This record gives sequence, structure tokens and C-alpha cells, in this order.
Amino acid sequence: MLNAIIVDDEPLAQDVLETFVQRIPDTINLLGKCGNAIEAQEMLKKGDVDLMFLDIQMPQLTGIDFLKSIENPPLVIFTTAYSEYALEGFELNAVDYMLKPISFDRFMKAVNRAVELHDLQTKRDEIPTRDEVEVQKDFIFVKSDKKLVRVKYEDIIYIEGLKDYVIIRMDTGRVITLQTMKSLDEKLPSKIFKRIHRSYIVNLDKIHSIMGNMIEVPEKKEIKHLPIGKNYREELLKIINENRL
Repeated sequence: MLNAIIVDDEPLAQDVLETFVQRIPDTINLLGKCGNAIEAQEMLKKGDVDLMFLDIQMPQLTGIDFLKSIENPPLVIFTTAYSEYALEGFELNAVDYMLKPISFDRFMKAVNRAVELHDLQTKRDEIPTRDEVEVQKDFIFVKSDKKLVRVKYEDIIYIEGLKDYVIIRMDTGRVITLQTMKSLDEKLPSKIFKRIHRSYIVNLDKIHSIMGNMIEVPEKKEIKHLPIGKNYREELLKIINENRL
């Protein structure tokens, strides 16, 4: 069971969420309702808050600014009437983002997601390693053209760096995002992706062959040659030798 609080300056919105919570007493225990971020902060200080239904447009301090100010926040489900805040909400690792008016069905989808994440957190005896986290998902979201684009790992052939941008190459096309190769490399699962050059990251499953200092990968029914940088060659060959006959 999750201990939750509702943070919303609209009494009607509070009542709707409270009614929904009352339908699932075995899943959520409502600790209280707050009309602003200051009241919510006091409740968080008492501890035991697992989940926060957080409105965005509130007086004194917005929900987004409030969340940014919390050092160790609980799970958060944003509730708002404004869709333009969705991107920033997800960038703050919110569990979900519900647009008002909220239906019970939509409410339950968000709650179920929060329950799953909470279970994963409480079942871990220690902080998971990078690879342990990676096995739980097979995709990544990247910001491109004012949208968050979902890209499946298996669709990625290779990634190319171009100054402050990276180009994710796939059979279905490409996604361009404002990001450094280093930051993206740190987010991708190391068991699947390997940096082979300062400008290239390759999906190990997509490597067709290696010849000298070049890697061959299929791209649009053709063969693309990617260079292997000397600073990355030794580690790459180690992986190759571990999987060769």
C-alpha cells in the first residue's frame, strides 16, 4: 500500500482524486490534502509519503518548481489542465502526467505504474548497478523537435555525434537530439551499445563484420563503414574476442 498526499489548490480537484482513492483502499492510503506547496512540504517532513498527486499551476510555488526543490522526493504523478508542461514533467522523472478532467480509468493506469515502481524500489536491498537497471527496459526517450520520442534499443543501428547533436540511425529513419555523445553513452545499456569512436556508438547486435579499423553495419540495405578510434579499439576487441569461435 502506498501512503499518498494530494497537492492541489482547487478543492474540486482534490475531491475528485480523494473519491478515486477511496475506491482502492487496499492500494492507497491517503495521508492528507494540501492546498499549496508549503503545506505539502510540511507533510513531507513528517515522512512516510510514498506518492504525491501534484498539481502544476498553484499559487506561491508551482508544482514543477516545488518538485525541483525537494532533495529526495516521493513518487510523483502530475495533475494539470495544461498539456504543455508534460515534457518538463517527464524530465523530472514523474511517474505519470494526468490531464484534467481525470477519469478513473486514467487514474488507475497512473497508480498501477506508481505501484510497480514502488515495488521495484522496496524489493532492492541495495542501489542497482547500471546493467541491473537496464534489463528492466528496452527503450529510451529522447527529446527531438519539441517532443519526447520513444526509441527501442533493438531498432538502433548506430549513433553519430555532430557537435552538440547526436543522430540516432535506425532502419525506420533517424532521430536528431540536442545532446552530447558522453551523456547519451552513459544512459545507454553497456551490454548492448559500445562507443567505438568519439563520434560513434554502435549497437553490438548490429555489427556485420570488422575489418581493420572499420566496423561494418547494415543501413538501408547497404553496408555502412564506421571507424574504430584508437582509444576505443582495445576494449572493443576484448568484447569481440569474448564472443568469437
